[in-house]
Amino acid sequence: MAQETRRKVTIVGSGLIGRCWATLFARAEYNVVLNDISDQQLQGALDAIHHQLGNMEREGLLREGQTAANLEKRVTISSDLQGAVSGALYVQECTPEVLDLKRLVFKKLDQVVDDVTILASSTSCIVPSLFTEDLKHRAQCIVAHPINPPHYIPLVEIIPAPWTNEATMKFTVDLMKELGQKPISAKKEVNGFILNRLQYALIMEAWRLVEDGIASPEDVDTAVVEGLGMRYSFMGPFETIHLNANGVEDYCHRYGANITTVCESEAPPRPLSGPTLETLSASLCSKIPLEKLEERRKWRDARLGALAAHKRDMEERVDKTKQ
Repeated sequence: MAQETRRKVTIVGSGLIGRCWATLFARAEYNVVLNDISDQQLQGALDAIHHQLGNMEREGLLREGQTAANLEKRVTISSDLQGAVSGALYVQECTPEVLDLKRLVFKKLDQVVDDVTILASSTSCIVPSLFTEDLKHRAQCIVAHPINPPHYIPLVEIIPAPWTNEATMKFTVDLMKELGQKPISAKKEVNGFILNRLQYALIMEAWRLVEDGIASPEDVDTAVVEGLGMRYSFMGPFETIHLNANGVEDYCHRYGANITTVCESEAPPRPLSGPTLETLSASLCSKIPLEKLEERRKWRDARLGALAAHKRDMEERVDKTKQ
């Protein structure tokens, strides 16, 4: 997609998400500069990228003819922001979720990029208008929010500011597709974007079920893992209801009134604190002690890698049947 003379991208921030973005861009055979203020952090990021690419090669998630050893050579590091972004086609900011920090970083980026470079943020909850309004290049600014870990979960939320131009929006969507990701576009800014608004609704109702003594934390998790999650891993809520009746209109005629009644009983939201938090913490820590969290994250990533490979294989089979 991008011109061969300008296949350079810059990742600002070398934490967990920045490393994953570097891995994805390297797999798409971009030249990646990973920028951070800490040389030690950058060296640690290179080690992490080495392991990520190695895992993806073993899981069959690289592209035909690619090797982890060759792809990791595409990633370099720099603590010099201006040098890191010079000539970049695209910049992905991955700093902590602090509004003042986002404003500072984007102000610095605005001063050193040209009129072509796209400036994207990985923020999961801060709308772009809050940190781009006063920038010279604000029309080139956008949010591209990945889901953790993005090298296994392909969704990316594309959120424009009111002044983001159409070219920036289209370019970013096309770029995400080139990476092998699955972009979705919000038509306007909204608190929580799309995925978190869905996720938070589920978390809040799960909280109520425990707080009201209706179900245990373990059974609530099981309801999602062995129920909703089985379907939702390959089709969304709207397609689900379309298939669960004679189309979506039939479903809403049959069940719509009761759905409204149930949802009315769910309001208002509850504070995520107090005795219910203590109950959840005790339940989860008995299953996964805090000192075992990293081990469990590795288990999670292995499962996600296997699921990603399975979904890719199933999609390839479907595509072959259509030919």
